[in-house]
Amino acid sequence: MPAPRKYPPELIERGVRMVIDMRPASPGRSAIVRQVGELLGIHPEVLRHWVNKADAEAGRNPHTAASINARVRQLEKENADLRRLNGILKAAAVLFAAEIEPGRVA
Repeated sequence: MPAPRKYPPELIERGVRMVIDMRPASPGRSAIVRQVGELLGIHPEVLRHWVNKADAEAGRNPHTAASINARVRQLEKENADLRRLNGILKAAAVLFAAEIEPGRVA
């Protein structure tokens, strides 16, 4: 049986919504979280955790799946380029080896 929740889901949603709505007006995110937490009677770290979770689910966090997927695509492209170049270098090595030893071809 899970532990009982200290804060009701409505309070969680309200706190997260308030922080997200107030963010564009104020650059200090920790100050906003602290203010909203004090206003609603929520510990700031708990509220910060909820906001981070909501940001991740909505794709607003730079360290979320979207940015990670973009980085993976970039690395996959780079990997494909390196494999192609490696193939070219292998073919060139075979040609140079054939010139050095005409009777021996790999």
